[in-house]
Amino acid sequence: MNYWLFKSEPGEFGIDDLANSPGKTNNWDGVRNYQARNMMRDQMKKGDLGFFYHSNCEQPGIVGTITIVREGYSDHTAFDPKDKHFDAKSDPENPRWFMVDVKLKRKFSTELQLKYLKQFADKELQGFQLLMRGNRLSVMPVTKEHWDFIDSLV
Repeated sequence: MNYWLFKSEPGEFGIDDLANSPGKTNNWDGVRNYQARNMMRDQMKKGDLGFFYHSNCEQPGIVGTITIVREGYSDHTAFDPKDKHFDAKSDPENPRWFMVDVKLKRKFSTELQLKYLKQFADKELQGFQLLMRGNRLSVMPVTKEHWDFIDSLV
């Protein structure tokens, strides 16, 4: 099993949006970074777990956990000129962008704010990609050790 962190702006698609989706399941679309795309396309497997992270908000932090329920497939939003994630260079016959389907596993009663997690950066969360300077990926791997430690905080 692999572990991941998925970032989303709560004003765009937050954990409550996922909770209110049919079956608490939705696709994770709109990723437009090749490194993140490759992870979604090649490495994410059904049953993998992920942290749901609210970014670009007043108090960014991990707000819950999700499960991958469908492995990488073509991101249809790239082909829709009316969608904000449209990519004119993307071809349905040879898709450039991929997505996975995720299901809400657990919404935390208390969010693990980024400023709280930073206190562990030199100890238990040393090397945790989210806490590394300049990290802008919307999808990133999480080690089992980091997963277990963060999960123990809630």
